[in-house]
Amino acid sequence: MTRSIQLRYFASIRESLGTGSEALQTTATTVGELRDELIARGGCYAEALARGRAVRVSLNQTMSDESAALPDRAEVAFFPPVTGG
Repeated sequence: MTRSIQLRYFASIRESLGTGSEALQTTATTVGELRDELIARGGCYAEALARGRAVRVSLNQTMSDESAALPDRAEVAFFPPVTGG
């Protein structure tokens, strides 16, 4: 089943990718599979979302982990950890 996903990128990830959002058709069933699909694009996606990097994710504006099921028409946001001071 193909899902229509709205992706949003924030902070340094947005800067690395050169975009703040995009629409995507995917067969990924979890947030982790979606991240792997984006990494497989290579280039700036592979670098910004690499498995060794700390990346936070939200699913429909709720903090999530990568095992979360990915529903059709979901909004998924990726961003680096935020520190305060």
